[in-house]
Amino acid sequence: MRIGIDAACWWSRRGFGRFTRELLKAMFDRPGDNEFCLFVDREPTAEMLQANVQLVEVKINRHVTEAAVASGSRSVRDLFAFSHAASKQSLDLMFFPAVYSWFPVRPGLPVVVTLHDAIAEHYPELIFPDLKGRLLWSLKMRLATWQTRRVITVSEAAKEEIVQHLGFDAAFIDVVSEAADPRFHQITDTALLASARVSCNLPTSSRIIVYVGGFAPHKNLTGLLEGFELALGKGGMEDVHLVLIGDPGGDGFHSNYMDLQDKIATSAELRRRVHFTGFVSDEDLIALYSGALAVVLPSFSEGFGLPAIEAMACNVPVLASQLGSLPEVVGNGGLYFDPHDVAQIATAIARISTEPETLAALREKAFNRSKQFTWSRAAELTLEFLEKAANKN
Repeated sequence: MRIGIDAACWWSRRGFGRFTRELLKAMFDRPGDNEFCLFVDREPTAEMLQANVQLVEVKINRHVTEAAVASGSRSVRDLFAFSHAASKQSLDLMFFPAVYSWFPVRPGLPVVVTLHDAIAEHYPELIFPDLKGRLLWSLKMRLATWQTRRVITVSEAAKEEIVQHLGFDAAFIDVVSEAADPRFHQITDTALLASARVSCNLPTSSRIIVYVGGFAPHKNLTGLLEGFELALGKGGMEDVHLVLIGDPGGDGFHSNYMDLQDKIATSAELRRRVHFTGFVSDEDLIALYSGALAVVLPSFSEGFGLPAIEAMACNVPVLASQLGSLPEVVGNGGLYFDPHDVAQIATAIARISTEPETLAALREKAFNRSKQFTWSRAAELTLEFLEKAANKN
């Protein structure tokens, strides 16, 4: 097949950006005669320069990763610049690794769009800061799904959410998966571990529990802070700190960072024990994972939960919400809680901090669980589903 791919979100620092990069690289490496035509809006990266890849650079006024966010919108001119570029290529199918950067394509060309979740439809009041953002998102979703022949998503939980909140027939939704970049593995070099802490202004000798992700309300970080504060009162956690990793501004998406700061300001213990690092490099992230007691994901919903797999690949267990995709991703590699129940969050934090035998058992299970997820398998499934969509009469 000659597959057109919207690669404009390659440069996003959010989860769908990493999904795009890792999945496409694995697709390029798959054996076969497929050719890939990538539509990009900036200078291509070295990983894109492959014999089976044609690059089409589209000239637009504003990069997609800056415009296709909750706080912005893409101009009609920029949208149709991509459409025009795609119309000039001979393609068997058009693939969008994320709906965020969707653009219209010519009638008759099979289209497959990746919907990572339906959280925006499930919890609109927690995703959009205003009505304008919600309306623009709804319009884009209507247009994108109207042209879509099949949908790809990243977990069975996300598939169920899409069926329930977007009205898709489950028979038209294919599930691939995500995985950790091979660079994510446990680091034991004490100098590297300490260097990452220093670069992020973290205490070098304390035990840490790490959160990685955005600061939107559906991530339930207020509940996490309340659970952490409650856990501290249980004892045995005098050296445990909570580290929140991510862009406080949300990379253009809704963030309640200031509300979290207000919450922390009310508690002397939280002021001393909670740390915001901002965005960190992958090198530092791997070291912070490796030196952590656990990664915590308290969300009301996740489409997949990539930090969970990354942490488990670094031999670190996950304290996970029992809602959304996390149970099917984490498996036996973590402890679960009801994200609406602060006491349960506290219990999970206290157990991982004060039960060394539980921590040791979960470390081994988490690492073994992570090996079940590979980008190679995700690429194999994606190409299989794209071929099915292209060949449908």
